[in-house]
Amino acid sequence: MPDRNNNNNNNNNMASQGLVYDGCNFFRQRLVLSTLSGKRVKIKNIRWKDDEPGLREFEASFVRLLDKVTNGSRIEINQTGTMLFYQPGLLYGGAVEHDCNPQRSIGYYLEALLMLAPFMKTPLKATLRGVTNDPTDPTVDLLKATAIPLMKKFGIEGDGFDLKVVKRGMAPGGGGEVVFTCPVCKTGKPVQLTDPGKIKRLRGVAYSVRVSPQMANRLVDSARAVLNLFLPDIYIYTDHMKGANSGKSPGFGLMLVAESLNGTILSAEMVSTPQGQGEPVLPEDLGRNCAKLLLEEIHRGGCVDSSNQSLALLLMTLGQPDVSKVLLGPLSPYTIEFLRHIRDFFQLTFKIDTQKPSEDERKGGDKVLMTCVGVGYSNISKTLK
Repeated sequence: MPDRNNNNNNNNNMASQGLVYDGCNFFRQRLVLSTLSGKRVKIKNIRWKDDEPGLREFEASFVRLLDKVTNGSRIEINQTGTMLFYQPGLLYGGAVEHDCNPQRSIGYYLEALLMLAPFMKTPLKATLRGVTNDPTDPTVDLLKATAIPLMKKFGIEGDGFDLKVVKRGMAPGGGGEVVFTCPVCKTGKPVQLTDPGKIKRLRGVAYSVRVSPQMANRLVDSARAVLNLFLPDIYIYTDHMKGANSGKSPGFGLMLVAESLNGTILSAEMVSTPQGQGEPVLPEDLGRNCAKLLLEEIHRGGCVDSSNQSLALLLMTLGQPDVSKVLLGPLSPYTIEFLRHIRDFFQLTFKIDTQKPSEDERKGGDKVLMTCVGVGYSNISKTLK
């Protein structure tokens, strides 16, 4: 393991020419934070020991998307694709269309857009085409149900703030289409999310494309069999798209959301793409397992579910120079690395208080209270009215 302190010293020495990182891990984190902070970044030795070295198609597609939503970005990639230099331009926004590489779902690209969209010069209207649901990345349904309500708590809101699924496209063929619209925000507001509250209701969507519509009903029945033991207020609606709106590959999936009395939203999802990744699975098994995943997410606790931890931390970082507190469940490895990158790009560190679980919560792991003072990030691109 390389010494992080040495890495930081190297990074500080190279401040004039930007931050330098090694390898392809956390590729999106680095480019997103580079775009927001305005700091140049150089990523070297990208899969240089692999049989096929360099950037993958989906990463190159992500870089092209960043280029579309910014104005004046400078991107240099060497001949083998093992080194990338990125000098961010101004976040511009506007109407953008992008064909996402089907190796990763639209969620891979959308997670980054959610972080960037509020700070653009003009409101963003992004039409993304590709795979809407796969087992690897957060699906479009999950991001709509969890990320957008979370962003509204930080003061990012407006009439046009929406994520609409026009067509579904399962892995590997894709063929889906979503439209993401987001208003611009001058500054985010500090939040105090320290009490998740009791769960009051469960909602969800069971979807199926190019398979029998009965699949979605089977998903709902099996999930309810588990969840009805805990709560009566459950509504899972079915979504079966046909014809041109059903993409190119068969599949089905389930997305569940638990909402608390305090407005906390926790989620879980599972997807089956028979021609894509993973083993084929029965709808009954998928429904049961997804319900158990949701119960596990509730058990882990926190005011933000594990898939949106990094988004919450970023919005805390960029908020006004005031104290923000958010209670999270056990931090994921991705979130831990994100905290290191926030320190590199914004020179901001969080105060982390570990809350030991009670006896009946022992298996859930430690909850973590994250506290920071925002850097007072102001949307310099936003046109003044």
